[in-house]
Amino acid sequence: MQVEDLTAGYLPGVNILTGTNLTAAKGELIGIIGPNGAGKSTLLKAIFGMVKVRGGDIRVNGESVVGLKSDRLVARGIGFVPQTNNVFPSLTIEENLQMGLYQKPRAYAERLEFVTGIFAELGKRLKQRAGSLSGGERQMVAMSRALMMDPAVLLLDEPSAGLSPVRQDDAFIRVSDINKAGVTTIMVEQNARRCLQICDRGYVLDQGHDAYQGTGRELLNDPKVIGLYLGTLGQD
Repeated sequence: MQVEDLTAGYLPGVNILTGTNLTAAKGELIGIIGPNGAGKSTLLKAIFGMVKVRGGDIRVNGESVVGLKSDRLVARGIGFVPQTNNVFPSLTIEENLQMGLYQKPRAYAERLEFVTGIFAELGKRLKQRAGSLSGGERQMVAMSRALMMDPAVLLLDEPSAGLSPVRQDDAFIRVSDINKAGVTTIMVEQNARRCLQICDRGYVLDQGHDAYQGTGRELLNDPKVIGLYLGTLGQD
């Protein structure tokens, strides 16, 4: 996936993203960090067709996907897990997973085997209602549902948000597991230090554009990034 010089925003004449660039090669785990209001979540929503793109381009496998609606983007291989309201609480785990595969219902058994290979505990609790799950468990269901369509690229908006420290660690482990299973993953995170520890490459967004980029290790050790971002955003 390539994002080139992207300009986007929610309100007419007000742009949150002002020339943002990002590249995710096949199989990479990309981390996006930055201060509040930098445009991190807006970038994911713009990629997924939820925010108006006013300039630049977004390409998947060389083809522009700007202007496509979310269902078409899912069919093109893009999955998105929002930070909140990411499960159907009145439905069972199984029904949530089925909702993720509504475009290809015949592939259910095959995809269920894939996601329960990553989230084994869900396979034992398929009849449990999602509304009865903890925050960390709901996050697992949301990721699993997005994986049901076998996405080429998975967009994750702050997967550790609101979780206890133990559950946060578990969330990062699961993200790594998803990526190791062959899914290109782009993750926005407030826990900047932990994000950079597991990602292949990272981008620091500030005021709507990519201020710094590099490998996770490079950014972790960059004095400017440490001074400006990791001091307040990083968590040990």
